[in-house]
Amino acid sequence: MTDTSEQLYGRRVPLAQAPAKLTGQTAVVQVGRRWRCQRCHQLAGETDRLPQNVPYCRHCLNLGRLTALTKLYTIPEPNRFRMVTDSPLTWSGQLSPRQAAAAEQVLARLKTRTSQLLWAVTGAGKTEIVYPGLAWALQQGWRVAWTSPRVDVCLELAPRLAAAFTGIPQAVLYGGQPVPYAYRQLTICTTHQLLRFDQAFDLIIVDEVDAFPLATSPLLQGALRRAQKKTGCHLYLTATPGEDLQRQIKRRRLAVTYLPLRYHGYLLPPLTVKIAWHWPDRLATGRLPRGLVRQLRAYRRRVQRFLLFVPHVADIAPVLRALARLGMTHGVGVHAADPQRTAKVQQMRDGAVDFLVTTTILERGVTFPNVMVAILGGDDPVFSTAALVQIAGRVGRHRDFPRGDVVSYCQSQTRTVRRAQRMIRQLNRRGRRLGGQA
Repeated sequence: MTDTSEQLYGRRVPLAQAPAKLTGQTAVVQVGRRWRCQRCHQLAGETDRLPQNVPYCRHCLNLGRLTALTKLYTIPEPNRFRMVTDSPLTWSGQLSPRQAAAAEQVLARLKTRTSQLLWAVTGAGKTEIVYPGLAWALQQGWRVAWTSPRVDVCLELAPRLAAAFTGIPQAVLYGGQPVPYAYRQLTICTTHQLLRFDQAFDLIIVDEVDAFPLATSPLLQGALRRAQKKTGCHLYLTATPGEDLQRQIKRRRLAVTYLPLRYHGYLLPPLTVKIAWHWPDRLATGRLPRGLVRQLRAYRRRVQRFLLFVPHVADIAPVLRALARLGMTHGVGVHAADPQRTAKVQQMRDGAVDFLVTTTILERGVTFPNVMVAILGGDDPVFSTAALVQIAGRVGRHRDFPRGDVVSYCQSQTRTVRRAQRMIRQLNRRGRRLGGQA
């Protein structure tokens, strides 16, 4: 088994030179009058041409350019992994009775290769609930991908899974990764990276399945389907399933395990709304809403760390300047295209900064033990109902700090904001029936 062979197991890889005994497939093939990419299966545009009129694919260009002259090579997934006789789970934690019951349901469906959804309120401990099922799958010699649309989720997951399964080598794949690809039984990756795979995985765990851009991207949804073996299955994880998933559940096309209570037994913090008239105009003159100023000053007096969400990248710099005028300088701003994004989030985890001013990139999948949340412009269309619920879920995630504030400053209380408040109330009603504490 050569290194080149391992690169091709369950993947479609462009190579300059054909490996021995392998026949390549043309990467961009003609379909009628159009051209289709064999990696992402999207059609090339009429103007997607290189010099000499060579068609290429722009849809997956960030993974490396494919043209009508490129060859893709693959070897069917052989599952060549070291056999594990004992459970590979080395996690020393303990599931609560409710978590354990959910974990048993997930495991039972995995054993029948049934695709399913784990619908658990944010902070319920979805990752830990999956551990017994993942341990069983790895013990069977399955190849597993744990994927998410958000790179922040992957980067937080990787060390947790490495600690929970210390004997299982893992690969971590995302755009700009510093470590070369390696063939591993457990792969943690962004959903974009699945475009490289072809019937590779026996199980795909999709973390935050409702998150942008996966929820609205046929390209990424197709990548999920093609990366899964025909005999494989998938496990969706989310606290806020979209309408399509909920329809599948109602029509009994998707099995579901439901957990409406956080792992420590406390309810979700309610979403409080405060009106902040014309806050964009105030921000343009270097001022923040008075209520927000009072809230953040109170946090400063208590040495309380916080996240401040804003609608747009352009809002970050003026908000930071306004905070600096208030004497709050021990924080940073972060957004999706920030080259220091990973380092800044890690600074917050390590306690090196007191606050982050951020866009919706941190709405889900990241955990800080003790933070409060403020949202400036929560009525902006960029904040969906699911996003507001997920943002609220950043608060109270640790058993030692199970309560906290989630305050949204809006120019008006829109239908989206009201729906988010209603969803949190509904989740908490279900949680109270299980004995949840406010």
